[in-house]
Amino acid sequence: MAMTPGRRAGVWVALCHSLLAAALVCSKNHANDLVDMINKNRTALKLPALNDSPGIGCMALQYIELCKGNCTNNVPHCNVTEDDFTEIFAPNCGVELPTFGTLTGQIVGCHSKYLEPSLAFSQVLVKDNTSLSLLRNKSHTEVGVGLVRAHKGPSFWCVLFSSDHANSTFVLEDRGIGIQQKKGCFSGSSNPCSGGPKRTATLMSTLAVALYCLCILLFHM
Repeated sequence: MAMTPGRRAGVWVALCHSLLAAALVCSKNHANDLVDMINKNRTALKLPALNDSPGIGCMALQYIELCKGNCTNNVPHCNVTEDDFTEIFAPNCGVELPTFGTLTGQIVGCHSKYLEPSLAFSQVLVKDNTSLSLLRNKSHTEVGVGLVRAHKGPSFWCVLFSSDHANSTFVLEDRGIGIQQKKGCFSGSSNPCSGGPKRTATLMSTLAVALYCLCILLFHM
């Protein structure tokens, strides 16, 4: 039985909405999602939520960038020194050095494939009592998350904590406007995660199909 014009239009609307929803999911900043999960875990135990610091998040991304290509059994192997934070990470991010505070903990993890934030949180970042205890440390005041995926390889995550006064440390020059981040993403930023050419191409294809559907819908109205 042929569909009526009204029903046909309804089918096209539903299809377009689904495609647009998929496009929006692809363009989200999943580092921010992970900070939300960290804070929900803390507030569920009546612990204070942590300030989402873009300066710390950017450094977390710089940190985990050095681990790319070194993931064995979902464990990253990173050759990072304390000097790297002040000599490489902070300058790359535009963190004002006089505001460089104290970092009090870190959680790093990797996986052979990309995981959505909820799975990354439970299977990679908080997979044992040590990382769970660090996440729930009462002295923490700030947090930052960075994530990146190696080209055709594993994904990497990094969480950095600080116990300094919120909003007064790890300040980004020009509020971070000058940071050009081509891969991955970090929390505290509205920029969507970038997964490389393949993920960008997939997003563009989805948007193209969605626009095509809208054109067809308008033609039949």
